[in-house]
Amino acid sequence: MRSLSDTLERLARLRSIKPAAPAGSILRKLDHFGDNPGALAAWQHVPKQLPAAPPLVVVLHGCTQTAAGYDAGSGWSALAEDYGFVVLFPEQNRQNNANLCFNWFNAADTRRDQGEARSIRQMIASVVADHGIDERRIYITGLSAGGAMANAMLACYPEVFAGGAIIAGLPYAAASTVPEAFDRMRGQGLPGAGSLQASLRAASRHDGAWPTVSVWHGTGDNTVVPDNASAIVAQWRGVHAVADQPTEVEAIDRHSRSVWRDDRGMEAIELYRISGMGHGTPIDTSSGYGRAAPFMLDVGMSSTVQIARSWGLAASFERRDRPRASPPAERAAAQQPLSGGSGNGIQSVIENALRSAGLMK
Repeated sequence: MRSLSDTLERLARLRSIKPAAPAGSILRKLDHFGDNPGALAAWQHVPKQLPAAPPLVVVLHGCTQTAAGYDAGSGWSALAEDYGFVVLFPEQNRQNNANLCFNWFNAADTRRDQGEARSIRQMIASVVADHGIDERRIYITGLSAGGAMANAMLACYPEVFAGGAIIAGLPYAAASTVPEAFDRMRGQGLPGAGSLQASLRAASRHDGAWPTVSVWHGTGDNTVVPDNASAIVAQWRGVHAVADQPTEVEAIDRHSRSVWRDDRGMEAIELYRISGMGHGTPIDTSSGYGRAAPFMLDVGMSSTVQIARSWGLAASFERRDRPRASPPAERAAAQQPLSGGSGNGIQSVIENALRSAGLMK
């Protein structure tokens, strides 16, 4: 187990690397999005062909990364261009955190309507107003510190999000100081399930449906150890009223996916364990989305594509040998309500019925 001084030394070396936006980034700056107590920057990608009432995905980068760099590695804006949804990229700056980490361990930044959490909420409100976003289809994801901040946003604003995906992240309110943050990253002193669930419930006065949660973690992650993934699942089991043990477990190649279904039979929580993967976001360069880079790890499975599919943002019948999936018919099948037909049209009819009945966001 690494000592605190060793971890600080490693972070100091990473700090000397100056991340730069990749040439050709298609992200555009979002200015004037309301008050910004967290002093964050904001970037967005709006597809050329945007359907009416599109979904929105909020993407939070990890430490030492930028919005553009994380987008290039993960492929979110390329997927959004193909399937017609908007992507928002909040971005940290060195004045807030020298390593460009979102301050997930700072209570002043992770309480409802305070600090960085407030800034991200204001960004979302601005994008919703600018592009007529379907407010029933707002999602959030992030890596590492960004994953922990995504979890904080889900906790503080559960009424805003239909779902979230936390990659190599940490539980909400598990740490309140930098030393505690390093301890939790190493799996030391993680609160028990009861304490974690109490922190989640105390983050807001929410009394409605809770967002679904997708948790991704590499089994070989020595930076944020996999115990944190289990703790995140435990934190969310309470509000979803699901059992300790998963409803089902499936093997995906050498990886595994565990699912917790609620009393309606809906998938409330899922956990992907990526075999042997270290600290980073799982990508599949053969999918045509994303590219390998530090903390963007080509393991033959694209978390971006899988997460988008689980949220109904991308077609589930995409061919793996195609460099980019963008036929209008597939985008329509993934996004637009259909009144009849077969295949994905039936799926859309079912989903629309469930939404009307209040059983699905």
